[in-house]
Amino acid sequence: MLGKLGALLVLLLRFLKAVVLSGLQTVQVILATAPGGAPARTGTFVRVRFAPMNATGAAILGCMVSLTPGTTTLDIDMDHHELLLHVLDETAVQDMLDGIRTDFEPGLVAVFGVTA
Repeated sequence: MLGKLGALLVLLLRFLKAVVLSGLQTVQVILATAPGGAPARTGTFVRVRFAPMNATGAAILGCMVSLTPGTTTLDIDMDHHELLLHVLDETAVQDMLDGIRTDFEPGLVAVFGVTA
Protein backbone atom coordinates (compact mmCIF):
# COMPACT_ATOMS: atom_id res chain seq x y z
CA MET A 1 0.00 0.00 0.00
CA LEU A 2 2.87 2.37 0.77
CA GLY A 3 4.01 1.95 -2.83
CA LYS A 4 0.73 3.32 -4.17
CA LEU A 5 0.64 6.09 -1.59
CA GLY A 6 4.20 7.08 -2.48
CA ALA A 7 3.34 7.03 -6.19
CA LEU A 8 0.36 9.32 -5.55
CA LEU A 9 2.49 11.73 -3.53
CA VAL A 10 5.12 11.93 -6.28
CA LEU A 11 2.32 12.35 -8.84
CA LEU A 12 0.84 15.25 -6.87
CA LEU A 13 4.20 17.01 -6.62
CA ARG A 14 4.90 16.52 -10.33
CA PHE A 15 1.41 17.79 -11.19
CA LEU A 16 1.88 20.94 -9.11
CA LYS A 17 5.22 21.58 -10.83
CA ALA A 18 3.59 21.09 -14.25
CA VAL A 19 0.79 23.53 -13.39
CA VAL A 20 3.28 26.25 -12.43
CA LEU A 21 5.56 25.74 -15.45
CA SER A 22 2.63 25.50 -17.88
CA GLY A 23 1.12 28.61 -16.38
CA LEU A 24 4.31 30.52 -17.07
CA GLN A 25 4.44 29.19 -20.65
CA THR A 26 0.80 30.16 -21.18
CA VAL A 27 1.53 33.70 -19.98
CA GLN A 28 4.39 33.87 -22.50
CA VAL A 29 2.03 32.83 -25.32
CA ILE A 30 -0.52 35.45 -24.25
CA LEU A 31 2.11 38.19 -24.01
CA ALA A 32 3.48 37.23 -27.43
CA THR A 33 0.15 38.18 -29.02
CA ALA A 34 0.66 40.64 -31.86
CA PRO A 35 -0.56 44.23 -31.28
CA GLY A 36 -3.44 43.71 -33.74
CA GLY A 37 -4.78 40.86 -31.62
CA ALA A 38 -3.67 37.97 -33.83
CA PRO A 39 -1.94 35.27 -31.80
CA ALA A 40 1.75 34.80 -32.52
CA ARG A 41 1.25 31.02 -32.34
CA THR A 42 -1.87 29.03 -32.95
CA GLY A 43 -3.27 26.10 -31.04
CA THR A 44 -3.54 22.61 -32.43
CA PHE A 45 -5.33 19.33 -31.81
CA VAL A 46 -3.25 16.31 -30.83
CA ARG A 47 -4.05 12.65 -30.25
CA VAL A 48 -1.96 11.21 -27.44
CA ARG A 49 -1.69 7.52 -26.64
CA PHE A 50 -1.59 6.78 -22.94
CA ALA A 51 -0.28 3.80 -20.98
CA PRO A 52 -2.67 0.97 -20.17
CA MET A 53 -4.80 2.00 -17.20
CA ASN A 54 -8.40 1.64 -16.16
CA ALA A 55 -11.10 4.20 -16.92
CA THR A 56 -10.62 5.95 -13.57
CA GLY A 57 -6.92 6.46 -14.24
CA ALA A 58 -7.64 7.71 -17.76
CA ALA A 59 -10.24 10.16 -16.43
CA ILE A 60 -7.80 11.46 -13.82
CA LEU A 61 -5.13 11.82 -16.52
CA GLY A 62 -7.58 13.78 -18.68
CA CYS A 63 -8.43 16.04 -15.74
CA MET A 64 -4.77 16.61 -14.89
CA VAL A 65 -4.04 17.55 -18.50
CA SER A 66 -7.01 19.95 -18.57
CA LEU A 67 -6.01 21.53 -15.27
CA THR A 68 -2.55 22.20 -16.65
CA PRO A 69 -2.71 25.64 -18.33
CA GLY A 70 -2.53 25.61 -22.10
CA THR A 71 -4.04 22.15 -22.63
CA THR A 72 -7.58 20.82 -22.68
CA THR A 73 -8.76 17.23 -22.87
CA LEU A 74 -11.59 16.96 -25.40
CA ASP A 75 -12.07 13.19 -25.52
CA ILE A 76 -10.84 10.00 -23.88
CA ASP A 77 -10.89 6.95 -26.15
CA MET A 78 -10.51 3.88 -23.93
CA ASP A 79 -10.60 1.47 -26.90
CA HIS A 80 -7.46 3.01 -28.40
CA HIS A 81 -5.97 4.38 -25.15
CA GLU A 82 -5.89 7.90 -26.61
CA LEU A 83 -6.63 11.39 -25.42
CA LEU A 84 -7.74 14.06 -27.87
CA LEU A 85 -6.22 17.32 -26.67
CA HIS A 86 -6.25 20.94 -27.68
CA VAL A 87 -2.84 22.49 -27.09
CA LEU A 88 -2.56 26.29 -27.03
CA ASP A 89 1.10 26.45 -28.09
CA GLU A 90 1.77 24.13 -31.01
CA THR A 91 5.52 24.68 -30.63
CA ALA A 92 5.38 23.01 -27.20
CA VAL A 93 3.58 19.79 -28.17
CA GLN A 94 6.59 17.52 -27.76
CA ASP A 95 7.41 18.98 -24.33
CA MET A 96 3.78 18.49 -23.29
CA LEU A 97 3.83 14.86 -24.48
CA ASP A 98 7.11 14.21 -22.66
CA GLY A 99 5.63 15.73 -19.50
CA ILE A 100 2.57 13.49 -19.63
CA ARG A 101 4.73 10.41 -20.13
CA THR A 102 7.32 11.19 -17.44
CA ASP A 103 5.35 13.20 -14.88
CA PHE A 104 1.77 11.90 -14.95
CA GLU A 105 1.66 8.36 -16.37
CA PRO A 106 4.04 6.54 -13.99
CA GLY A 107 2.06 7.47 -10.87
CA LEU A 108 -1.28 6.79 -12.51
CA VAL A 109 -0.13 3.43 -13.85
CA ALA A 110 1.20 2.47 -10.41
CA VAL A 111 -2.29 2.99 -8.96
CA PHE A 112 -4.68 2.46 -11.88
CA GLY A 113 -2.63 0.43 -14.36
CA VAL A 114 -3.87 -2.67 -16.10
CA THR A 115 -2.03 -5.26 -18.12
CA ALA A 116 -1.91 -4.53 -21.85
